[in-house]
Amino acid sequence: MRHVDTQLIHAGRDPSLYGGMVNTPVFRGSTIMADNLDDWEAGRQTDNPMAKYGRFGTPTTRSFEQAITALEGGDHALVFPSGLSACTHSIMAFVEVGDHVLITDSAYGPTRTFAERVLRRMGVEVEFFDPLIGGEIRQLIRSNTRVVFVESPGSWTFEVQDIPAIAEEAHKVGAYVLMDNTWATPLYFKPFEHGVDVSIHAATKYIVGHSDALLGVASANQRAWPILKQGAHDFGQTAGPDDIYLALRGMRSMAVRLRQHWNSGMQLAEHLVTQSLVERVLHPALPSDPGHQLWKRDFLGASGLFTIELKPVGRPAFASFFESLKLFGIGLSWGGYESLALPIDKPPTRVASRKTYQNPLVRIHVGLENIDDLKRDMDRAFKCMALAL
Repeated sequence: MRHVDTQLIHAGRDPSLYGGMVNTPVFRGSTIMADNLDDWEAGRQTDNPMAKYGRFGTPTTRSFEQAITALEGGDHALVFPSGLSACTHSIMAFVEVGDHVLITDSAYGPTRTFAERVLRRMGVEVEFFDPLIGGEIRQLIRSNTRVVFVESPGSWTFEVQDIPAIAEEAHKVGAYVLMDNTWATPLYFKPFEHGVDVSIHAATKYIVGHSDALLGVASANQRAWPILKQGAHDFGQTAGPDDIYLALRGMRSMAVRLRQHWNSGMQLAEHLVTQSLVERVLHPALPSDPGHQLWKRDFLGASGLFTIELKPVGRPAFASFFESLKLFGIGLSWGGYESLALPIDKPPTRVASRKTYQNPLVRIHVGLENIDDLKRDMDRAFKCMALAL
């Protein structure tokens, strides 16, 4: 088995197919013509994208899907136009009227909204569960539970879930375990080794890595693949070749980038623990974090994304903090080379979690800047916030 650094460079590409080109070219097209009737009929019986229609993929598409499959160890993968699309359409592929779906209480907000607005409207029963429930999820699982949707660490609040224990209970009734694996990427959590059936990524984040493309991807094991594939095709899901090409480009450097995101993220998290206005740092790789032991057991690394909970401060002080930051921009998304600080101005929606948050939260993405510069930027912002109290 090749090291993952080597896999990232070679997976999903074959220069001999494209005149020696190192990168799979961008294939733009809708109509794909056959030479004759025999070729047309043969092509419709295969998964060869060149014999079908552009909506089902091109060589650019297949190159990326094959690379993700190799990295995660799944059976096949599919692209989607965004990370949210990958989440929502993966769920939709597996459910029908009368099914019961369990979703972690710490799921990505738009995924939660989709479940509450769309799945319930379609006659699917949605229930949220405590992300720390582990094997006790057996108490919530029913005979009609079709999907258990997990995300570890959790969105905004970074709870680490016991994925193997949850998957074991879900599989007892034939349910499928779907996981948003964006935080850890295919490098730092191997979903299929821990019982996951479908692994989902907002490739927009660390896979693209440059904040210049929107893309989602889902890979599945052999059991789940036919259902995922059919569901995606039924909804006409696809993605543009240019964004896929950018994801392929970004993926080649992902291991190098993630090592710095991880290292700098840990250094900044440890530094922020010492700030007097910080109540706690929510980062599973910190030994003090409640999820640290599970993270250490199941994960191979950490990314640069975590949250800090501040002590109670008023809006003027909160605003002063952000106005003082020079290297951390305010913006949605994350995973690019730039550092971000996102104000979470209202408590995350939670209905089943043991822990709730009332103090101001700031989600931090540590980019690829020099860590000492980032520390100084944060220190200045905290000083300004303290003066504004």
